[in-house]
Amino acid sequence: MNVRNQYNTRQRSRLLEYMQAVPGEHFTAKDVCDYFQARGTPIGVATVYRQLERMVEEGLVNKYIIDANSPACFEYVDRQTTCGEECFHCKCEKCGKLIHLHCEELVQIRSHLKEEHHFTLDPLRTVFYGLCEECAAGR
Repeated sequence: MNVRNQYNTRQRSRLLEYMQAVPGEHFTAKDVCDYFQARGTPIGVATVYRQLERMVEEGLVNKYIIDANSPACFEYVDRQTTCGEECFHCKCEKCGKLIHLHCEELVQIRSHLKEEHHFTLDPLRTVFYGLCEECAAGR
């Protein structure tokens, strides 16, 4: 194994450790870089993106592109904490926080759209915009 492959393997292991430490949370490549920078073990942005894209292709990571003004968000695929088929998202327009939303009423709306309007809604790509609790309270 050459040095470059060893480097990527080490970086991948670190990235996996980070993702397993934040189960069910969305993160950006910048979040990952900031995390390792703060711990004195910086990882380059290009390396993080490259590893995340590989993990997306392998099915280890979900990638969410919310809008053209926001960086891609990623989520480690852990069967117990990730979005399922009935997970929607809320995005705070002030702080940018992305929130998982499991709500039976929205599941019913999804069913209604399918049955009555013959439209299949993709909950993993459905985003509601507004203010999170902290931003709404002015914190």
